[in-house]
Amino acid sequence: MGGTETTQNRQCEGETLSRILITGAAGGVGTLIRPRLARPDRVLRLLDIQPLAPGEAGDGAEELVHASVTDMAAMEAACAGVDAVIHLGGHSLEAPWQQIMDVNIHGTYTVFEAARRAGVPRVVFASSNHAVGFHTPDEYPLTADTPPLPDTYYGVSKVAGEALGALYHHRYGLDVICIRIMTCFPEPPNPRALSTWLSPDDCARLLEASLAAPEPGFRIVYGVSPNTRGGWVSLEEARALGYRPTDDAEVYAEKILAAHGEPPADDPVYRYLGGQFTFPDLDADRLDRP
Repeated sequence: MGGTETTQNRQCEGETLSRILITGAAGGVGTLIRPRLARPDRVLRLLDIQPLAPGEAGDGAEELVHASVTDMAAMEAACAGVDAVIHLGGHSLEAPWQQIMDVNIHGTYTVFEAARRAGVPRVVFASSNHAVGFHTPDEYPLTADTPPLPDTYYGVSKVAGEALGALYHHRYGLDVICIRIMTCFPEPPNPRALSTWLSPDDCARLLEASLAAPEPGFRIVYGVSPNTRGGWVSLEEARALGYRPTDDAEVYAEKILAAHGEPPADDPVYRYLGGQFTFPDLDADRLDRP
């Protein structure tokens, strides 16, 4: 694969398998979905700049690619022969502008352009609620039509990624689904997440729906479980793709509230959808300080 390191496990002899490229496969969400997307009739081509251990994708086949999403030649090679790309790669938290621009924005352009050159028909882009992070509770539930209101450079990069997705659909015909992922962890990490949690199993269900939907065109959907304390964002667009979530953060409520306490109504973490990403410690003049 053109200068990248590739490891292939349990490739089925004489059989053409569906092949999905997952960028950022060693990251938090990538690690969670890797075994959940494994299928006996599917190859997961897993790409990251971090080491990936082989043989962790359940019953499915794997191809491990050590490369950066910013490397066009490597991405073109990684996109060769795949049926879809799930783009998770990039910084998952706020970072100085140059890092966000290089990896999250330029890297996302590289992924879309490499997919176009390789003839990949579909890209699923991991956007974020931080693309609309400065919207307030009086506007809930936010929908796909809610105007972008990013809370950080990171959020700006997700708006840019969605815009690139729209361009590559309308100009080049790629099917592009942008998932504004909320809080995806094995369990809700805090009281706020009782409203924003996306369970790993529901995340996989949403990704499978995004891969299977016939001719989706360009879509923006929210990635969240149907939590009892939810309602912050709309699930209608995701359900229209075929998403059938089943999990509810409420099963963890007693444990979470016992550990953290019931937050006050005026807790600033609830002031905006972006929560702590809107706090002043992420102001631009602080990002480069040690």
